[in-house]
Amino acid sequence: MIVVAGEALIDLVPQGTGALAALRPALGGGPYNTAVALGRLGSPTAFCSRVSYDAFGEALLDRLRETGVDLAPVQRGSEPTTLAVASVDAEGSAAYSFYVEGTADRLFSVPASLPSGTRAVSFGTCSLVLEPGASAYEELLRRTAARGVFTALDPNVRAGLIADPDAYRARFESWLPSVTLLKLSAEDAEWLGGTPRQWLAAGPAAVVVTRGGAGLTAYTRDGGEYTVPGERVDVVDTIGAGDTVNAALLHGLAQRDALSASAVAALGAEGWRGLLGFAARAAAVTCSRAGAEPPYAHEVAG
Repeated sequence: MIVVAGEALIDLVPQGTGALAALRPALGGGPYNTAVALGRLGSPTAFCSRVSYDAFGEALLDRLRETGVDLAPVQRGSEPTTLAVASVDAEGSAAYSFYVEGTADRLFSVPASLPSGTRAVSFGTCSLVLEPGASAYEELLRRTAARGVFTALDPNVRAGLIADPDAYRARFESWLPSVTLLKLSAEDAEWLGGTPRQWLAAGPAAVVVTRGGAGLTAYTRDGGEYTVPGERVDVVDTIGAGDTVNAALLHGLAQRDALSASAVAALGAEGWRGLLGFAARAAAVTCSRAGAEPPYAHEVAG
């Protein structure tokens, strides 16, 4: 079982140009998208979050149910669902503004336990920024790592939500001793101001950096550096692409029985290039269609 911990929200995606373009609601949130992608790829998955009882919250949970994701760790609340207003540029890249005050996911509390058979827990995005929930997710990360469970982190930086960048950067560095796999975009890496080698020295067994169409690179503690190119595709938008990479990496590691620091260290060049290639194919499928619509297993076979 892979548990994904973090927010579920509604993306409001413009259906035209201009400030007053019609907005289409779409199910989203980085951790939520990762959970959906894992379910579609066929990994046993559970979602750990706090979700509103409102209509948006019900729609979010309905998709998880349809995808076979275990909802036992989901907490519920009467507060509204977080909204993220997306803007998409000519290359399909998305930026967001957020409506987060008083929303349900911010009131997440640390669960007493995780589902039986949990092999890995994935964290990231807004859930590690917005208090008081951020401190609860942080505590869950540290507790999970202390029990020897594989942890994955995608900071997926949303700078508009971060009031004190220096404080966030210091907090990010404090998480690294509790992280087995760090995945982030080249843009995140630049904003955070560090390097993969620096982050590896702080704790992770591997760091994966995504560069959009230029591909992905994995860095390992033993000095390894493995790169695969991006898959060529007509990009509709990039919403959910990074989340799909998260899911593909975790799914691929689970398939290889490699959800441990020692197993990650033993992957070698062939193992890493196969894993990264799978993640690149999965992300390309997501980019080929509107919104966060990750692929099913048969769409990335081969």
